[in-house]
Amino acid sequence: MVSGMERRVRSTTVFFVLLFLIMEKFGEVRSLSPDSHCIWYGQCNDGMNCYYNGTAKELTDPKAIKLLKEMCPHLISSDTGHPKTCCSAEQIFTLNANMTLPRTLLARCPSCLKNFINLFCHSTCDPQQSDFMAVNAQDITPTNQIKTVYYAISEDFVFGMFNSCKNVQDPSSGKAALSMLCGMEASQCTPKQWLRFLGEKSLNPDFVPFNIYFNISSNSTMFLDILNLTLHPKNATFEPCTGRCSCQDCSTSCQPIEPTVLSIVFTILGFDPLEFIMACTFLAFLISFGTALICSYFYGKKRLRTAVYSLNADDESPIGAADAESASQKTHCYDRLGARMEGLFERFFCSWGYFCARRPVVVIGSAIIVCIALSLGIIFFKVTTDPVELWSAPDSRARQEKDYFDDNFAPFYRTEMLIIEAKNKSQWLHHPDSLRILPKLFGPVLQKDVLHEVLTLQNKIASLTAWSDKLQLNVSLEDICFSPLRPDNPRCAIMSVLNYYQNDPKNLDKTTLDEMGWTDADYLNHFSICTQDPLTISDLLLKGVNLSCLADFGGPVMPWVALGGFPGENYENATALVITFIVNNFKNETFQEMAMAWEKEFIKLMREFEGINITVSFSTERSIQDELNRQSRSDIVTILISYIVMFVYVSVMLGQYRSWSRLLIDSKMLLGLSGVLIVLASVTSSVGFFSYVGIPATLIIIEVVPFLVLAVGVDNIFILVQTYQRTTRHAGETTEQLIARVVSRVGPSMMLTSFSESLAFFLGALSNMPAVKVFSLYAAMAVFIDFLLQMSCFISLLTLDAKRQEAGRPDCCCCISGQPQETPTKPGILHSLANRRIYAKVFLNNVTRPLTMVIFVGWLCVCVSVVNKIDLGLDQKLAVPKDSYVLKYFSSMEKYLSVGSPVYFVVEEGHDYTTPFGQNEICGSSGCLEKSLLGRVYEATRRPNSSYISYPPSSWLDDYFNWIGSGSSCCRQFISNHSFCRSTVAESKLCEPCTLKHEVNGRPIDSDFTKYLPWFLEDNPGVTCPKGGHAAYGSAVKMTSRNNQSVVGASYFMTYHSVLKTSTDYIKALKFARDLGDNITKSLSSHDGLNLKDSGNVALKVFPYSIFYVFYEQYLDLVPKTVFNLGLSGAAIFVMTFVLLGFDLWTAVIVIVTIAMILVSMFGMMYFWSITLNALSLVNLVMTVGIAVEFCSHIARAFAISTHPTRLARAEDAFLHMGTSVLSGITLTKLGGIVVLAFSKSQLFRVFYFRMYACIVLFGALHGLFFLPVLLSYVGPPVNKVRANRKTSGLVDSDNSPILTGGSPSSDSSLYPDVNIIYDGR
Repeated sequence: MVSGMERRVRSTTVFFVLLFLIMEKFGEVRSLSPDSHCIWYGQCNDGMNCYYNGTAKELTDPKAIKLLKEMCPHLISSDTGHPKTCCSAEQIFTLNANMTLPRTLLARCPSCLKNFINLFCHSTCDPQQSDFMAVNAQDITPTNQIKTVYYAISEDFVFGMFNSCKNVQDPSSGKAALSMLCGMEASQCTPKQWLRFLGEKSLNPDFVPFNIYFNISSNSTMFLDILNLTLHPKNATFEPCTGRCSCQDCSTSCQPIEPTVLSIVFTILGFDPLEFIMACTFLAFLISFGTALICSYFYGKKRLRTAVYSLNADDESPIGAADAESASQKTHCYDRLGARMEGLFERFFCSWGYFCARRPVVVIGSAIIVCIALSLGIIFFKVTTDPVELWSAPDSRARQEKDYFDDNFAPFYRTEMLIIEAKNKSQWLHHPDSLRILPKLFGPVLQKDVLHEVLTLQNKIASLTAWSDKLQLNVSLEDICFSPLRPDNPRCAIMSVLNYYQNDPKNLDKTTLDEMGWTDADYLNHFSICTQDPLTISDLLLKGVNLSCLADFGGPVMPWVALGGFPGENYENATALVITFIVNNFKNETFQEMAMAWEKEFIKLMREFEGINITVSFSTERSIQDELNRQSRSDIVTILISYIVMFVYVSVMLGQYRSWSRLLIDSKMLLGLSGVLIVLASVTSSVGFFSYVGIPATLIIIEVVPFLVLAVGVDNIFILVQTYQRTTRHAGETTEQLIARVVSRVGPSMMLTSFSESLAFFLGALSNMPAVKVFSLYAAMAVFIDFLLQMSCFISLLTLDAKRQEAGRPDCCCCISGQPQETPTKPGILHSLANRRIYAKVFLNNVTRPLTMVIFVGWLCVCVSVVNKIDLGLDQKLAVPKDSYVLKYFSSMEKYLSVGSPVYFVVEEGHDYTTPFGQNEICGSSGCLEKSLLGRVYEATRRPNSSYISYPPSSWLDDYFNWIGSGSSCCRQFISNHSFCRSTVAESKLCEPCTLKHEVNGRPIDSDFTKYLPWFLEDNPGVTCPKGGHAAYGSAVKMTSRNNQSVVGASYFMTYHSVLKTSTDYIKALKFARDLGDNITKSLSSHDGLNLKDSGNVALKVFPYSIFYVFYEQYLDLVPKTVFNLGLSGAAIFVMTFVLLGFDLWTAVIVIVTIAMILVSMFGMMYFWSITLNALSLVNLVMTVGIAVEFCSHIARAFAISTHPTRLARAEDAFLHMGTSVLSGITLTKLGGIVVLAFSKSQLFRVFYFRMYACIVLFGALHGLFFLPVLLSYVGPPVNKVRANRKTSGLVDSDNSPILTGGSPSSDSSLYPDVNIIYDGR
């Protein structure tokens, strides 16, 4: 990058000197005559051309003739004699020497270079100089030197030359070469301004020894009043760049920019298509549902009289009557199959429940031993905090490409950034002392006192030393920073405008004075020069203060990187300074600790800093992780309070309170606490199990899994306890038998929900998103273990607690004896309300039921209509606390940054750069393929709004061609041993040009290419050779060995993304870059019909890489992944429900439909509450499926096994026996804990936990407790006829439980000798 700047300086110098040569000594003004003559010949004092008023002379020096043929072939006739010229051999040698830098700068476009050299060929050697050049006699000094020259030149040539050069690029800086040659940005330069800058001493007093007045004319003759002379403007032939130069260097060679295809917004009658479709769907539902209700009303009146059973006239429906009639009809095979499955589960759980009730010590002891054994795995517990490991799968494309980049080059740097604003935000007018310089507006941050304060802060940071307790050593910035020219220059790379002054306050105060003693240039002139061309080695050429623009670390500082808040390319109106300290990111533990220690000290300094004239926002590589950790620590109290609220609620609400005197006896605090401990034990067992396996946890698991398992566990606890409390004890029935009967009734339901959730989560682990995969595994195991513990340990604990209560012993003091008495059955408050048929009267009457269907279906349609409008991504502002200093940095970054992240187009190892074909596939200069890699990337920069690529790519290959090309003085070797002689070696007599065997089309042959490339990558840029590649490309090319020869391995070509502010921008930028890389790979594999096998080249593989790709890749296919994960979970639940309900297809369909409605409601909530779809929300959506099972499956199963005659009665019965437990268990328990999360300081918690958790419980409760019973009352499955017949026969009690008979509870001749289920299987 340094090379480009140096080259430009030299090029400008060349231009001036050459122009001086153009107009040497004219003598007195002469009229145009048939005898055209010379104006000068030979060199006199100070190397200037001597005045000569005679005819052209023969050139006899063979070396000079050879050079003239190479540079100016049009001045050499076809004969073999000596050409006649107005220049001597010395002048030709000077011309050739002065063309070295222009060749380096403009050689990318042969037409431009040829036209530029032509300008000087004619002025220096044309034998008819007097036709178009003239000088006043008074402008000839006594020493025969010329002070002023008039040069008439045709408009066609000037504009032709300008147009061929105006777009020539400098690959290392990404700017146009003309920015250096015109004294201003290339976009503002004109042909006339260009020639004025090259010729007028007032514009370039240090490099223009005499004035050269270019007179441009479109006519064949031109009369100069000042000379009273007619000249013929020189109309040299110019060569257009079209077709000769690449698109990057010649805009007329570019294909027309393909118009951006605007996405057509499809509408239906002016409405969004999905919204319109859902509106029509809802309207169709209203019509069909209303028609069905009307028909059923009249049809039902006729059928109502034939109903066998009746709750009351208001509750009957034709569907319910049909159920009653069919109950006594002949049973079908699916009825018998379902009854047998149900009977099988009832017998198993009854036997198992009796075993746990009879042997509580064995069961509890075994459970404790197993849980301890599993939980001990926590000693191997590891938490993944690396964002890359957390959000990107090891086998993902982004991870593989990142690993390839890190292995072949180096990991992307750690960045420590400051964004600085002036407290006084007003622009200010700079009034220079010199009358020649007009006042100019500058941005507020360019005030000198502001820059001095910033420089003081910057130098203070650069001198920071941190102490590492772990390593027991001091760490300075130089120990960890990136130094591009190390070991030659150990200074750290600091991207700051203060580096235009080499971070020296004396340079910032430096000025130059004119002949009147006024300030001719100051720090702002230097600033303007450096922003136009950051590679400028000396600004004297451009009226500066005799400083280099190169930073003290030896490289350039691009203005779009170091400045912010400027319009277009008007850097002088910048409103912010951006300072970036670039730190290496080596992955060894010692280096990481050193970097972290220094960054910690940096953060401490900046948090204590208070500026006088400036405000600073800042961030380091460790800032986000630090703030996440601080946030996690601050939310521990909030989370604990949330769980304590839920624990207290569970412990209190499990009690069956009848009087104050029995408060402690009827309390179930210990049982509730034991149930909560079982939940926690299942979580620790799951964590321990996977710690044994070696699957590290994530923070998501720690935060989400306990919530999920507590929801499932508490629901099951309430179902078990409240079913026990509501079940009437049969005469002579022991406590163990009662417990067994309760377990036989609710065990299948608990198994249904737990197995469905576990299977759903296990299948969710098929996801390739690490965060979702690990959560699914941990959640599935925790739910499964929780079910096992509840069906064993908790049953035993329930038995012990029941016996304690029957013995009259207090809850918390079990050792205190009490008065034994029978524990009467008393339902809870919710169950009492349901028992009084309040629920049925309010929610299951003939008015509310249709209204419920309409409301829920309407809400479903609304949610579906907005599903496609949910945004993807995760706002990084949500990841830090509200009081974080990083939030200020994020805001400043969005407001001021003018360039996005660097993007590297990586060519994998295997490409052959030594062949012309292989080179042309990559390069971007003249002779390269139009669709080369660099050509395609440049084409993308022409439409940055859609490509998100804003600057032309840097190219080590093109700069290498210039470095080693003919006429370049960069490639040198020591005469003594032929080793590399750097361009910075001042003693030129020690070195000689490289011995190039020969070149093909101006490029080195394969052996030379490979031999000298390492020299190019080692060469530091300097005045004599600005193209040295060490600074710009030292890490861009990896040399490797192949067949005992050094060859190019992997390499990259860097450019920049445009400013990316939203997640959508990042996703689109990644997608376009990926598409571009894939298209390059495809097109280069067989370009222009050439087969790579014939060329000896291997197939290219090109991919883009930027630091954020690994985080945003997940969003490219997040939608299909979401559908896949949720669909797989739903399918698992459907299958489990279908099988465990005795192959009840219709109930399984209803359950999965209701769960789908809950999910769709969650999507609708995400849209209306501005929650984006990302890995966090996807985890919550997967969890929604699991919790939705708790809300739906219990009630659906209760409905399926109910033997009441009508669907309406069965729906009420299902709510009575299961709905109240679901309501008091999962719903009220979770709401109490969720409310606490609303007070969290973490924005992440409030958005993704409070909002989503609250909606999970809310939508789950609404659909499970209100919509599902209503839906079942309309279209629920018919009653199982086998069960109905068994109830009629007295084989099932009023609670649908099997009637247990048997001998003494103490009988133990077999496993369960005293328990029999009367069940005939029919």
